Amino acid sequence: MDAPPNPKRPCHDPSSVKDPSSLHLAPGFNQSNVDTTISSFLSLSDLPLFSSSPLSIACSFDRVLDKVIDASDHDRFLDRTLQLASLLHNSTKRCIRKRATLHNSISWPLLPELTTKVFSMLDTKSLMQASVCCTMFNKCAMDRVCYSHIDLTMAAKNVDNGVVCIMIHRAGKELRSLKLGSISSRSTFLLTRSCLAPLSFNHGFAGGLLRSLHLYNLTLTPGKSLCAVLSLCPNLTDLKVIGFISGTDKVNSVEHLAPITTNCRLIEHLFLENCGAAGPPSSSSVVEFVDNCPNLSSLTLFQFGVNDAMTRTIIMGFRQLKYINLSGTYGISGSFLRFMSFWDLGLSCKDSPLETLSLRDCYYLKEREVLLFLNSILAGDFKSIRYIDISSKHGLVSDAGIATFEPKFPIEELKKQKPGVTFVAIFPAPSSSSSSSSELYSDSTSSSGSSYYSYGEDEEEYDDSG
Repeated sequence: MDAPPNPKRPCHDPSSVKDPSSLHLAPGFNQSNVDTTISSFLSLSDLPLFSSSPLSIACSFDRVLDKVIDASDHDRFLDRTLQLASLLHNSTKRCIRKRATLHNSISWPLLPELTTKVFSMLDTKSLMQASVCCTMFNKCAMDRVCYSHIDLTMAAKNVDNGVVCIMIHRAGKELRSLKLGSISSRSTFLLTRSCLAPLSFNHGFAGGLLRSLHLYNLTLTPGKSLCAVLSLCPNLTDLKVIGFISGTDKVNSVEHLAPITTNCRLIEHLFLENCGAAGPPSSSSVVEFVDNCPNLSSLTLFQFGVNDAMTRTIIMGFRQLKYINLSGTYGISGSFLRFMSFWDLGLSCKDSPLETLSLRDCYYLKEREVLLFLNSILAGDFKSIRYIDISSKHGLVSDAGIATFEPKFPIEELKKQKPGVTFVAIFPAPSSSSSSSSELYSDSTSSSGSSYYSYGEDEEEYDDSG
């Protein structure tokens, strides 16, 4: 007859350990005696720890535990031993961390205030990595100042609504800028349209502090939802939305400009890239948009459905506009460039503050209109202009109504009369056998003050970037 199997001792369950504060202390318990006993035990360091010698601590443990193997309460005794060993192990690790923190605080050359200042200059991902290095860094990284400028675009795959809420909560009253989404992808990953809901907490306290908001490819944020969010951010001066969605109503993206900026009248820098379907725009929306943002100095409307009349209204309406980028706009022929020479309201085009004009890849941009604009610059108009970019992989529309990749511009005169102006006109040849007609006139550090460049090797690079 087979002998019954040996009963196994129940596994130790860490969850069964009770809170020491909840245990009933035995009569006559003296904490000082316990501390003395533990201190005496830890002072046995002169004895060998692991050896076959009977005097080693390891052998002493074995002998003591062997004596209770046959005792009736040996299971409880062994469980108690494991608990004490675990407590000693955890206490040792805490002591090591405390010593490391003390060492770091002594050896670290910067004061805590300066460390916090340095951390406040890091992007949010780097800040999180620094906060887990040590206790001292973690304490400095928890300062609200470090979260004034939240940038979660570098770790978009790991960011969800909860992370955004925690970051905004940590920033508190120091919140100034917020960047969300993925710069390199159209996917929103874990973020949903409610990711900006924390801005409305506490009666919109966080939203009212925000000065800069950048949203990248949040495809679940339609135009109306974005307008609702911006209503909580009345003090925004910088707004950037990549992958702007007009919604499902087929309304032109221009129609959303006015309501977006209605509650953000302090806007100085606006960047919108349209990704939605478009219908016919109305000029009234552009006029309202201009009226809503008197302080606008930088404007980018990428692939928006504006035409020449609207562009003229925008440039002439924003009296502080220094930078405008309308790249990818199909409705522009360039006639607004000609009419810009006749300013209303008594302001001469010579006094225009416009410094940068970018019209890259505008499909219907005409060669003649660009030529007239350059001639007006040579005549002394637009004295503040410093950079012009009309590069296009489609070429320019010639007087014959066909695409030309060899436009005729007064490059030599520009070099002589306007050495401070950078004129970029890169037109990749339609076929590999065609000669390059890419031209670039710009400032140079050479002694002559200007240079003329021919880009025969950059066509492929331009196609990739375009």
